[in-house]
Amino acid sequence: MKKLLRIAFRNLLQSRQKTLILGSALGLVAMLLVLLMALSQGVSDTMRESATILVSGHVNVAGFYKAKVEDSFPLITDVKAIEEVVRKSVGDELDYIVVRQRGWGKIISASNRLQVAIHGVLIENEPGLQDRLRPAPESAYKEGGSDEVFGDISQLGEQDTVAIFESQAKRLEVGIGDPLTLTTESLTGRVNTKDVRIIAVLKDIGFMSNWSVFSDSQGIQDLYQLNPNTAGALQIYLKDPDSAERVMQQLRESLSANGHELLAYNPNPFWQKFNIISGENWTGQKLDLTLWENEVSFLKWAVKGLDGVSFFLVAILLFIIAIGIINSMLMSVRERTREIGSLRAIGMHRREVLLMFLFEALLLGLGSTALGSAIGASAAIALNAAKLTIPSGALQAVLLSDTLHLTVSAGQILQGVFLLTLFVIIASLIPASRAASLEPVKAIHHTR
Repeated sequence: MKKLLRIAFRNLLQSRQKTLILGSALGLVAMLLVLLMALSQGVSDTMRESATILVSGHVNVAGFYKAKVEDSFPLITDVKAIEEVVRKSVGDELDYIVVRQRGWGKIISASNRLQVAIHGVLIENEPGLQDRLRPAPESAYKEGGSDEVFGDISQLGEQDTVAIFESQAKRLEVGIGDPLTLTTESLTGRVNTKDVRIIAVLKDIGFMSNWSVFSDSQGIQDLYQLNPNTAGALQIYLKDPDSAERVMQQLRESLSANGHELLAYNPNPFWQKFNIISGENWTGQKLDLTLWENEVSFLKWAVKGLDGVSFFLVAILLFIIAIGIINSMLMSVRERTREIGSLRAIGMHRREVLLMFLFEALLLGLGSTALGSAIGASAAIALNAAKLTIPSGALQAVLLSDTLHLTVSAGQILQGVFLLTLFVIIASLIPASRAASLEPVKAIHHTR
């Protein structure tokens, strides 16, 4: 084997021009592949980070309450008992739990009104929310305003307060300290209203900025006339987010064993289930368990689309390179026919000739893709460190972020090197088989 590897390495050096051209092409594809994988993983990580702060935990225990068959109120009662079951079931895997209130209604200013999802929060229990949501400068939502930043989301701890996003502030023509009215329908069918004060105008962070507002938790309970042991959802945060699906199944079993009725698993956000629930013939409460990705499933097409484009682009480049590898190695077989004949004549077997050419492909693929992957990983790390701003628009709306994030892992690099090297070896099978099939006598007397 060592002898064959030395011969393969020597042959690559002798054909250094072809080796350099093919190696550069392979390295470029490896670099592109690692960059695209880093971008795809970064988009997925950003979406998870944003979603699990804004609207979801890694796992959610929510549900619907129906006083009448046609109702579909997104809330759960007996929250403390449910939380106790959750803590016992999840155990040491649990990081922390957030209790959120959920509402749906209108926010009304003196000049306009908007239909919004209202998230009732206990801000002192949500450090992630304070870190992720940043106040916008006054100029972003008020014509002629200064570039100074006003407002503080930590003031959501005060009663009758609300934080809105800059796009909403523009449409409502309001700013810090201005009054708004929240209006919604209670469980009894009455339309309730509540006057609140804007304590923060937040930077837009994508699609959800259009229809989400944050209010103090007590304010939502007062608006819906709920008792303190009622909530919209328990958002469960895990030490290892990748274990979310297993933990959800574990929780379903634990909650069911403790006498709680559960809805069949539906991998969609809760607001897409209202019509389904109102059409079901039952009353009372049923719990609904979901994962973070279910609550933003309407945005997952972005990751799938990016993966699809990446696959298509890499596939085209690999097809072109495969043709180049086959042609180059066939030419090499033709040019080295007499050499192959001599090697066969002195005792080299067909299998060894085959292996010699496959080793050439292995060395070419491994060296080129390893170097290209390393360059791609370095570029991804540099781009991530630069914190490039994403222009406002469709991409920022989908990512729920205003900065580009790329995630590089050793697994990505190894995966890229392995797959591309394997591809090069497979592409070299045809010329390698042709070289191994040459008859020694005919090969020795071959004339170019």
